[in-house]
Amino acid sequence: MQARLTTRAPAKVNLSLRILGRRADGYHELDSLVAFAGVGDALTLLPGAESGIAISGPFAAGLSVAADNLVLKAENALRDQVPGLRSGRFLLVKRLPVASGIGGGSADAAAALRLLARLNGLPAEAPVLYAAAARIGADVPICLAAKTRIMQGIGERLGPPLRLPRLFALLVNPGVAVETAAVFRDLGLLRGQEHAAGASAFALNGQHAASQEAFATALAVSGNDLEAPARAVAPVIGEVLALLAALPGCRLARMSGSGATCFALFDDCRASAAAARALARRKPGWWIRPTVLG
Repeated sequence: MQARLTTRAPAKVNLSLRILGRRADGYHELDSLVAFAGVGDALTLLPGAESGIAISGPFAAGLSVAADNLVLKAENALRDQVPGLRSGRFLLVKRLPVASGIGGGSADAAAALRLLARLNGLPAEAPVLYAAAARIGADVPICLAAKTRIMQGIGERLGPPLRLPRLFALLVNPGVAVETAAVFRDLGLLRGQEHAAGASAFALNGQHAASQEAFATALAVSGNDLEAPARAVAPVIGEVLALLAALPGCRLARMSGSGATCFALFDDCRASAAAARALARRKPGWWIRPTVLG
């Protein structure tokens, strides 16, 4: 039996997120600057073992191990693209909170595609991988390479990898699962309707990337168009953002994705670590992780 294969499934963070409108088919067009964190899930593939998935870790409870699991959906989607696909049994260590706006399930699906590509000798940029990813969910294509990029359309249009200054961040989730569909319902766009707030999507240039301070200043004029509807669905998000903004050294506090995870940016790792300790004393039941985005 071939040796096991392992990869990380890093958390996805929407540094900015603009909703440009809703298409006639019901999907929402977006423009988002996406980075990836140093924290995430871990996925292992045991080649040749009986197909399936086993899940452990702090957020394993209640996750399905049936065919609707996103890892297994990724396997099946790629098998449709690659006849005779070699596979095995997956072992997922679930460290990211579920339904939290940081793409945990999408990152896991993308990790499965990467492992299957390695096992089957497929190039990392093989079109069949992206075709399979697009069938699973809007965030899966960008999670494949897990590199900072602009994501557009319904998640299928990816810009080139971008170089940002090192971003020292604090990720915080209050333990409330937020259903993405509920947030989009509260946004309330009709089919074919444009969204006025979407006109000022964040634009990255060399000056923004020159320093953390310049980048945070530029990022501050953008936003997350899903924050208001997400706060209506889960009011605790407002508390999270207020607490983050009040932490010493916080340059920016914002929600990621459709929530409820929020992030704050700091000048260095000492400031983010100190902020994590201070917030953990006030909110010991929350998921709080200092990390680096890149």
